[in-house]
Amino acid sequence: MTKPVIQVDIVSDVVCPWCFIGKRRIEKAMTALNHQFDFEVSYLPFELNPQTPEEGFNQKEYLVKKFGGEEKYHQITSHVTSVAAEEGLQFDFDKQRVSPNTKDAHRVIWFAKKEGKQLQAKEAFMKAYFEQGVDLTKKENIVSIASAVGLDASRVVALLDSNEGLQEVNELEQLNYQRGISGVPFYIINNQHGISGAQPADVFIQALKEIGTEVASSQGEACDVESKNC
Repeated sequence: MTKPVIQVDIVSDVVCPWCFIGKRRIEKAMTALNHQFDFEVSYLPFELNPQTPEEGFNQKEYLVKKFGGEEKYHQITSHVTSVAAEEGLQFDFDKQRVSPNTKDAHRVIWFAKKEGKQLQAKEAFMKAYFEQGVDLTKKENIVSIASAVGLDASRVVALLDSNEGLQEVNELEQLNYQRGISGVPFYIINNQHGISGAQPADVFIQALKEIGTEVASSQGEACDVESKNC
């Protein structure tokens, strides 16, 4: 008997710390439930600051201004680093020198989905930014991250040197805005249920259980190509 399938669409930005924390938490939840359900996971783009110039901003200066002062900057970054560590993530804000425009990263992640590598690409970009301090404004760094997860470097270079994927990413972003999504991470379950924020794994587990039970109860008996019953 096949397990019910739960579709999980995750709206996030690669420079959003709570998106990386939430990524780990929902992964824990799905791992805890993989004996009951199968999961189809997809990432959708969201830009926290689409007005960021191509060369990016000085990371610390940008965040100090955004948070309202250096003391607040240290409070917030220390807190999020501590929470991330509880999820096995090693954030290092001292290494993060440049706050990038993330459009190109989202285009590569969009391309990676077509190549069956989206989950790996999303993880690699977030790890590079938050743990290694990689400058995502540099094309060569984006290509290096993409090729490390198995994407063809020449194809990624061609994509970045063109407008490939730009319209598709923009349309996905507009769809999310139309859905009323103004903050990330945001989780869309089976195209019907929304979960906002990096909830604790237990909250995700409970929500996925309830939604998965709905799916299971709505599935009647049927024949398929692998069925041994008919």
